[in-house]
Amino acid sequence: MSRVLKFGVPVFSTATFAELEARLWKPKFDRYLSMELRRQILHDANAAAHWVDIPLSISILRYSRDADDDKFIHTALAANAPWLVTGDQDLLVIRAELDVQIIAPADVLQLDKFCL
Repeated sequence: MSRVLKFGVPVFSTATFAELEARLWKPKFDRYLSMELRRQILHDANAAAHWVDIPLSISILRYSRDADDDKFIHTALAANAPWLVTGDQDLLVIRAELDVQIIAPADVLQLDKFCL
């Protein structure tokens, strides 16, 4: 059983972590998260994550109507992750045959296999 499945760890590639970082620094979070807390979140996410490199054979594949979202699928595929948990509608509507199930956060709680 993979570490990702067994322990339910987050998976990042350089591109997906950069997106998290860019989003977390947006001013809209100023009223909810201090700069220090954001730094701590990024530090902890970095330390807890399973990191993957995306092979060229995966990085050239296109799935989403928003090509910028493909990096999340590529990361999940490279990690052999069972799920890609997202609230992004451009990803949730994908019906391609994938080796990863794209699922909304609320639906993860309904999965019998998901145990931490």
